[in-house]
Amino acid sequence: MADNEERAYDFVIRGARVMTPDGTGPLEIGVRAGTIAAIAPLGAGLRAASTFELGADEVLIPGLVDTHVHVNEPGRTEWEGFASATRAAAAGGVTTILDMPLNSIPPTVNVTALEEKRAAAVEQAFVDVGFWGGAVPGNSTDLRPLHDAGVFGFKCFLIHSGVDEFPPLGPAELEKDVAELAAFDSLMLVHAEDAATIDRAPHPAGTSYASFLASRPGSAETAAIAEVVDRARSTGARVHIVHLSSADALAEIAEAKAAGIRLTVETCPHYLTLTAEDIPDRATAFKCCPPIRGGANRDLLWAGLADGTIDCVVSDHSPSPLGLKDPEHGDFGTAWGGVASLQLGLPLVWTEARQRGVALERVVDWMSARPAAIAGLGRKGRIELGADADFAVFADAETFVVDAAALKHKNPVSPYDGKTLTGVIRSTFLHGAPVTDHVVPRGQLLRRSPA
Repeated sequence: MADNEERAYDFVIRGARVMTPDGTGPLEIGVRAGTIAAIAPLGAGLRAASTFELGADEVLIPGLVDTHVHVNEPGRTEWEGFASATRAAAAGGVTTILDMPLNSIPPTVNVTALEEKRAAAVEQAFVDVGFWGGAVPGNSTDLRPLHDAGVFGFKCFLIHSGVDEFPPLGPAELEKDVAELAAFDSLMLVHAEDAATIDRAPHPAGTSYASFLASRPGSAETAAIAEVVDRARSTGARVHIVHLSSADALAEIAEAKAAGIRLTVETCPHYLTLTAEDIPDRATAFKCCPPIRGGANRDLLWAGLADGTIDCVVSDHSPSPLGLKDPEHGDFGTAWGGVASLQLGLPLVWTEARQRGVALERVVDWMSARPAAIAGLGRKGRIELGADADFAVFADAETFVVDAAALKHKNPVSPYDGKTLTGVIRSTFLHGAPVTDHVVPRGQLLRRSPA
């Protein structure tokens, strides 16, 4: 597997547990110009200008790829921002993020707005950053220019997004835009909750989590996903369901995949680790849309991951200032809906997975190679020759207690505050160089590769 050239590498990392697509074992990795140039058995003695030795309790994993992050800059930088988001990502072993097109002002619905995003990010990114475009009423003619400018696909809502500047698509608009994306084989990401179903549900108000949960029934996800599947079937387009929370939709998804529909699906750490039964009233840090559901539903989501119905796990990092969570009143009707977890994703999922007997290799695959493949990030998410030299050093048996105030997220709001987790990211490397708060940001701005 090793590069046969004799000259030294820029960087070599070695240890008894290095995770590659072929398994985890004792290996040395040689890096040249930010790329993995050699993989050799431990003891081969690859030479480099600098080296790093894994500890006995550490495993080297590929840098994680989080394709669902709301950075919120420009326009709502007090909610997060590129500097804090990418520092938090690196602290969590995430070396690549894709920024969602909404919650920033302006939203990324045309090329001018995309360039504003890139200008805001370029000097602040501690990890690599790419961008999704947005599909909203009236911007169908902007989709191809955004695609040509390098966005990785397009996000739309079928229900109010939570911010007025990113309105939802109606049925006719969804059909038109999905057909437009099919023409150049781009990807439509869909927040799949059916507006009519939710309009018929009880209105969320007050401090009761049970009341809020009733306002976002699982049937709204199932109905919306059926609509998306129909559009994908009729157009041949690629579609992706974001943040699946309801296991009721798994049968519909499995049937569509079996029929050859070009459908992929993600879920999130909060749906895999939290349950409605354990959420206290007034605890608005837990509010997100779609909502965290019951324990039996959580078990079925894990089963959906295991059998491949669900493809990957990403954060849906959706932060906000503390005041927007309405801590004074704890009203689920008025609090902002979003969970901030960019820094905690791997420990959260691994803590739950190990209790279920799920191997670390599968967890890392769900959080690295799988999202990278869906987004078309061909050099990301795996330790193999020719891939970007993005790594995380993970102490998979070490425990820690979450302190929301100590996280690198801009606002100390977390439903995981005080929770004991297993798995600590000790070091992160981007293009073969360590990422810390004390180095100059050197993340790259990523563009979709031309077809």
